Amino acid sequence: MIRVLLLADTHLGFDLPARPRSERRRRGPDFFAMTRLALAPARRGEVDLVVHGGDLLFRSKVPASLVQAALEPLLEAADRGVPVVLVPGNHERSALPYPLLASHEHLHVFDRARTIALEAGGSRVALVGFPCLREGAQDRFAALAAAAARGSEGAPVRLLCLHQTIEGAAVEGHVFRGGDDVIRGRDLPEGFAAVLCGHIHRAQVLTRDLTGRPLAAPVLYPGSVERTSFAERHEAKGFMVLELEPDPATGGRLAGWELRELPARPMVAVEVDASGCGPAALEERLREALAPLPSDAVVQLRVTGELAGGAAEAIRAASLRRLHLPTMSVSVRLASAPHGARGS
Repeated sequence: MIRVLLLADTHLGFDLPARPRSERRRRGPDFFAMTRLALAPARRGEVDLVVHGGDLLFRSKVPASLVQAALEPLLEAADRGVPVVLVPGNHERSALPYPLLASHEHLHVFDRARTIALEAGGSRVALVGFPCLREGAQDRFAALAAAAARGSEGAPVRLLCLHQTIEGAAVEGHVFRGGDDVIRGRDLPEGFAAVLCGHIHRAQVLTRDLTGRPLAAPVLYPGSVERTSFAERHEAKGFMVLELEPDPATGGRLAGWELRELPARPMVAVEVDASGCGPAALEERLREALAPLPSDAVVQLRVTGELAGGAAEAIRAASLRRLHLPTMSVSVRLASAPHGARGS
């Protein structure tokens, strides 16, 4: 039995400015903390292989120091002799910046469509994959997957590693059914134990296409390790541990999997009516709204009603920081200006 740790969408560097303009709790360290927690089983030698499904970073143009810091948790697992495989995602624009920083005998990056063959758990494993397809994904997928799989035939365990949207994947209130960037279920190739996938932030396992027909292999999304938007506030965050049975005739079998939840910070949306409030009255309403929330909450305050009589002073960043615990992260969104948000 081979044990694989699957994580994805760590988005390291999110809300982590090099020169912050204000003293407030940033979300950036949360993403690093959850990534390290997710990789703890690898550091303890409890798994045979690590696959990162992409979006290691929050964007492509970042300093080398951030890439080095983001790779460090993966390299710690690699230093223990655990093979680590990384799929560049769309946030990296399909290529890892400063790739020389990833030079390690046990760290493998899908810098192009190919098969990565390695030993894990006493068996030969062939990992087939390529960087995220960002344009024409649906039309290009089948041919690229076939080209990448050359040389993987006969491996006791074959895994397809992607950073794509597969039809049937779901996020809050939406199921992906089609489009240029959505991979059709019928295009998934045969002969794989599983498809390990990043890109969708909600953890889920797909076994059938939208017509109900069984997929050629189960598709596993571990989801993101932290909540990146308020659309994810009700979702569990974590990583997956898979158990695979080798079989050279079939490419192996997924014998079991579990989602291990991480203590991601709670997200709370709160609405406060500013109608008829002066600065002092609005400040009191805000304090009452924030008081019962978890001490480490990521809060979105939606202020409704007309701000009159200098009441806007109460929602300035400096004023808000006096009203909530320093362990919270609070942003304000005005109902009259939905695209304007302020953080404290």
